[in-house]
Amino acid sequence: MSDDQSLPDDALEPGTVRRVGPWAVGSSGGEDFAVSRRCRHQLADLSNGSVDANGCLVCPWHGSRYDVRTGRMVSGPKGFLAYRGSTPGYTQLVLAYGRYLRLRVGRVVRRGGRLRVE
Repeated sequence: MSDDQSLPDDALEPGTVRRVGPWAVGSSGGEDFAVSRRCRHQLADLSNGSVDANGCLVCPWHGSRYDVRTGRMVSGPKGFLAYRGSTPGYTQLVLAYGRYLRLRVGRVVRRGGRLRVE
């Protein structure tokens, strides 16, 4: 397996997220997680995100939050309305399709000193 498809098993510090191939991998509540890397809002790379105090994966662009166990968006984008003006109903629309277009969820495996996603 190529290096971009695995990580050293000590590479996950609390609150950080790393890229493993097509996956965003991190640790939430002491449990490893893997979800697909593209935010459902504007396709930001979630492997550049972070894990908040509630254990949700937070998008680095606009702050959408995801439940890493289910891939469901639990709160929609923030931060972009300040420079674009109000768009009534937009956040509700993103949340609505985020319920149906969940992130894929993978299984993290630690083997031989490496972390991989299956």
